[in-house]
Amino acid sequence: MPSSDRRARERQQVRERILEAARELFAQHGFEAVTLRKIATAIDYVPGAIYLHFEDKEELIRTLCLADFDWLTRTLAPLARVADPIERIRRMGRAYVAFALKHPHSYRLLFLQRSPYDHDERALERRGDPRRDAHAFLKLAAQQAIAQRRMRPEFRDAELVTETFWAAVHGVAAIEINFSGNSWFPWRPMRRRTQAMIEAVLTGMCVERGAKRSAR
Repeated sequence: MPSSDRRARERQQVRERILEAARELFAQHGFEAVTLRKIATAIDYVPGAIYLHFEDKEELIRTLCLADFDWLTRTLAPLARVADPIERIRRMGRAYVAFALKHPHSYRLLFLQRSPYDHDERALERRGDPRRDAHAFLKLAAQQAIAQRRMRPEFRDAELVTETFWAAVHGVAAIEINFSGNSWFPWRPMRRRTQAMIEAVLTGMCVERGAKRSAR
């Protein structure tokens, strides 16, 4: 391997280590409490050397959030092949919760904390593109369901459907991440709780109470 290729690979590996350490620290302590020095210490790295990879803390946060949003979008992307929009929404809900539980640090970073910085051009260019924006991907399914008259009259606003369904599955994921293992509650299996929430919301929104349901 040429030395230039090796250096590029090593540089990318260091960058990924920085991002992973930052993701965990931000998720645990919040954006404001974590400094670049703390991130460097976590990976036994010289603090000043982080600036070889990121201009400042703001760029690091933006890069990390964008990478994790893209990760979520790639997770949902295969569901574009599901023709029925209601079934696609149903599966998106399950996939969203599964992503949250598999990647809790990323989920905390994206949805349980508010970034202190506005979206930059890299994020805004993805906005509204169902292929690159998970919110737009869900909204497209809602629009298709409305166009097919599958939604009740009070749910003919695609943005309302999107935000309501997102709030429902977000609640399931957030409660599991924050309270899992708490002996105060007689927890039902996670899959049952996820399915119960999804079906409750879709039953309330859809015209057909007996909408086709997938057991998968």
